[in-house]
Parts: sequence; C-alpha cells; structure tokens
Amino acid sequence: MYTPYSPNPTKKQKHQTVIAGIDTTQLETRLFINNEFVPSIKEKKFETVNPATEEVICEVWEAGVEDVDRAAKAARAAFEIGSPWRSMNATDRRDLLNKLADLITRDRDYLSKLESLDVGKPLGRGGKYGSTVDLHLAIQHLRYFAGYADKLLGAQIPVDGSILCYTRKEPIGVCAAIVPWNFPILMMIWKLCPALAAGCFPAGVVNVLSGYGAGGAGEALARHPDIDKIGFTGSTKVGHMIERYSAESNLKSVTLELGGKSPLIIFDDADLETAVACAKVGLFMNAGQVCTACSRIFVQEGIHDKFVSAMVNSVQDINIGSFEQEDEKETLRPIEQGPQVDKIQFTKVLDYIKIGQVEGATLCIGGHRYGHKGYFIEPTVFTDVTDEMTIAKEEIFGPVMTILKFKTDEEAIDRANHTEYGLAAGVMSTNGARAISAAHQIRAGTVWINTYNSYDCAAPFGGYKQSGHGRDLGKESLDNYLETKSVMIPLVGLKC
Repeated sequence: MYTPYSPNPTKKQKHQTVIAGIDTTQLETRLFINNEFVPSIKEKKFETVNPATEEVICEVWEAGVEDVDRAAKAARAAFEIGSPWRSMNATDRRDLLNKLADLITRDRDYLSKLESLDVGKPLGRGGKYGSTVDLHLAIQHLRYFAGYADKLLGAQIPVDGSILCYTRKEPIGVCAAIVPWNFPILMMIWKLCPALAAGCFPAGVVNVLSGYGAGGAGEALARHPDIDKIGFTGSTKVGHMIERYSAESNLKSVTLELGGKSPLIIFDDADLETAVACAKVGLFMNAGQVCTACSRIFVQEGIHDKFVSAMVNSVQDINIGSFEQEDEKETLRPIEQGPQVDKIQFTKVLDYIKIGQVEGATLCIGGHRYGHKGYFIEPTVFTDVTDEMTIAKEEIFGPVMTILKFKTDEEAIDRANHTEYGLAAGVMSTNGARAISAAHQIRAGTVWINTYNSYDCAAPFGGYKQSGHGRDLGKESLDNYLETKSVMIPLVGLKC
C-alpha cells in the first residue's frame, strides 16, 4: 500500500537486541588502531539506524582528529625500514590476503546479514543483487590481488653509456582510504587489496576509524602529514575538498572515484527485452544508490514508446522490502529493492521527485513513500524529460529513472557527453559496429554494451572529468599505491 511521505516521520525507537540472528549488544563498535579495539579519545558516539525500521541498531564510537593522529603515527612507525612488514616476503603478503579471504568466506553469512542490517540491502537471493553478492566480490578481489603481491616487477632499461639502469616498485607509504556508505564492505576491500599487495600497510596496523568528514576524521586524514596517499570514493563535492586538503598539507597522492550521471543509450535496433533488463538493474540496483546508476536513459524515437511501456510493466514487478523478510521466509519471492540508507537520503530523493514534477516531467509510476515504516521509496519513472531539467543534470542517488527521447546517433552521443560527469555509460544495440563506435565516442571510464553494472576485479574502474581520476581494480589500481625508483650504476669493462 502506497502512502504519501510525512515530513514528520516516527521518532526512532529503541533497538531490538536480536535482528535476523544478530545480537546487536555484542557488536564491536570501537575503533581499531594499532592492532587493538579502542574507544575514541573524546569518547563520542553516534547512532547507526536500521533504514528498514528507523530503529537504532547500536551506537558506534566516533573518531576525531586525535584518533586519526594516533592511527597515522602508529602506521608511520610500523612502516619504518626494518619493520616486520617492510621485511616481509611478498609471498607472505600473498598468503595473508588469502587468509583474510578464507576468514570472510567462513563468516560470509553473518557478514552479509550485518551489511543488510546496516545499509538496507536485500540479501541477494534468487539471482538478484544483494549483500551476498558484495561478499562474493570481496572474496574474489582479495584472491585476485593476493596473486599480484609477489609479481610487482621493475624493469631493466637500456640507457646510453656503460651504465646499468633498472627500476624498483616500492610502496608509496602510509595510506588512508575513505569509503562510502552504499557498499561498505566491498569498497573497503577495493581500497585495501592493492594497498596491501603493494606493501603499503604495516602488519597489525590496518586501522579502522568510523566518523564524519569536514571537521572530523575525514578531513583529518586528508590533511595529516604522516599520510602519503589517500583513496576516496564518494561525492564530487567532497572530492574537491579532499584535493584541497591535500594541497594545503603535504601534497599527498590522491585518487578519486566520484559521482556520476551515467547515460544509457538505447538505439532503435536494440533487443527490447535486453534493454529493459539492463536499464532496470542499471538504475534500481541497491535502491538506486550506485555511482554508476543509469539515471539518464536516452531512447531513440522509433523504440521509445515500446520501451516506456515495457519498462513501466517491469518496474511494477519490483519486490520491495527488508532483508529480514527474506531471512524469515526463504520461500518468499526475493526482495529486489530495500530502503534508502537514511532519512537524509530518503528526503533528498523525494525532493528530487517533486522537482521533476514541478519542472514538467511526466511521472509514469511511483513517486511516493512506500509503506508506513522505514525509508522505502517507490521505484519511480519519469518520461518527457529534457536535458535542462534538474533530474537530468544532478545525481539523485535513488530509485528515480529519467527517460529522454532522441532522433540520431550523433545527437544521442552529444547529449550523453554534455555533463560534468564521466564515470560510466551503456549502449544497447544489436549492431556491434554501431555500439562499439558509440562506446568509443562516449567520455566515460567504463562503457557497457548490451549489459550494465557488470564488474570484474581484473577490469579497471574509474571516471573521466569530475567523476574523478585514478583507477580502482585491475593491475592499474596497483600503480596508485606504488612509487617507481630508478637505480643507475656505472659498469666496468666493455659495454655489452
């Protein structure tokens, strides 16, 4: 049953102690610094809320500037030459990454439920997306990068003269990773894997700090002089701040994976069933809280009306609910869409829906709060959207699809590129040459053809323009955590 959103939602209630088999009174909520769990120095905490019920799960210790400082100093001390980590064989680093993968595999059921409880993801049953998929990918990434730990090679360079010249790949130093709330476990692993394989984190000093950005732990990490490298995934606005903090401190190396307003171009020769399926997963996966969400869908006029009709029918079939419903009744039809992560995001998305209506877009389906409890929003589809509308320009980060009509291939590509973002894109066509030509012209770090949101640990991922710089995943991500040193020494005797 659909009900309009109330501006005064029910006040958060006291949390249940056992949810889906998880005893929330036993959750470890302290910071992890220098290989031990510790409270924050100022003893501040913040609440984490179950987005499906609006009830408090627990209180988590909040890291402040002082906690960042002790974590950074511990890491710097342990990174000194001669430390166990710096002296460790590369094959031992490989084995440690594989051991972590083994431990996550052992506890994957518990961890997937904890992830769903925290951010509202479905579990991912029946071939649908959910937290179990994230855990599978996390394990896969750890094993992939474990294989690189003992294969980071330099090169011998044939320079002029009788000189031996070679390069070494050395760890960049102490690294900080700031990860987003939409994929907490997976994004942490994305950042940890290449850094650990490269040898950047000292043994026993993988520190975990929970906290806030500006004025808190995030800003302190970006400004800290003992941190050599920072990897950030989040909004473009905060990405600008991270760059500024680095520039104003020690010019630490920065890689950014930022926001997007990804286009999906559906040509008139596309397979309709494939196009609808790709658009559905591309936009509504994780309740639309994905940086690559195809929130601008350009449909050629010859197939436009058929696509809209089929898309609306498909959206009507989306099963909305909490992961606890799946856990209680495994025979239940798999949940496809959970709640937005919190009240802030919930309100923001509903505001964008109102703006879309005010600016003249046609609301085909959805547009309201779903149910009476939790931060659920109906899957929403707008048509008659123009490039100038707010919902076509700004990242909504929710289950809101915008459909735009186009005539020619050139028009579609030009409009797709007319954005400050360039994270991802998609092309739907049964003509391979046509699809590849479009993919090459679109300015985005990843372009999917006749698929969407397909990721692999071997495929580099990152953005163009204000969607960031640097790459996660693949061999290229290792370069973010390595320095290249040239060594030269004159030789005696004849050059050979």
